Amino acid sequence: MGDKGFVGVRARRGRLVAAGAAVLLIAGCGGGDAEAAALGKGQVASVLPDAKAVPGWRNYMKPEAQKPVPDYPPPLCVARTKKQRKAACDPITSWGTSSFVRKADATTLNFWTLAYKDEKTADAAYDVLAEWYGGDRVGVNAEPVDLGTPGAEREANRAPVGTMGGPATIVQIRVGTTVLGISTGTQGKSAVPDKEVKAFAAMFAERAQQAQNGEKPSAALPGQ
Repeated sequence: MGDKGFVGVRARRGRLVAAGAAVLLIAGCGGGDAEAAALGKGQVASVLPDAKAVPGWRNYMKPEAQKPVPDYPPPLCVARTKKQRKAACDPITSWGTSSFVRKADATTLNFWTLAYKDEKTADAAYDVLAEWYGGDRVGVNAEPVDLGTPGAEREANRAPVGTMGGPATIVQIRVGTTVLGISTGTQGKSAVPDKEVKAFAAMFAERAQQAQNGEKPSAALPGQ
């Protein structure tokens, strides 16, 4: 997968649902009484946005999912302690990534999915990741980004300087049995607008919900 464009991620628990409608509002994501479905490797790959889902960006890493290798958890699953890492990363059933780039300053956009056997396990993993990835881990003087209401839990932080030298954003969302991540980074000075990050989050969460509903993920951003 490589290190290009990836920056730290924090996920604080966000259980309060805002009253207003969000961009691409996702009805029922992570909610309701029915247990969300666990996703297989192929479904995890289908959740990851492709070129059609993110117009205006060049897809340089196509959606790809894999089963975790014993003793080598996905590099995107990080925790403060060995015990927490075991609790959050060992239960992962499949994981995958897709990545995009645009503009002369090499602005990057990365998506990743961690899939679990049930919502309880995904929820516990989300909490572990929340302890590791602090708001300032994306960069000094990070500020929260309002995502609206995608998923059951969500958080985003933006910093003026990330690992690529320019503004960076990190998003994490739990949708049912999955924990989703999004990162943006750039070598330039222009941050990816918060409104655009919000739309990425809503679209990605909807794709995860569609897969858990037994549908083929089709959510996409409006064409440019």
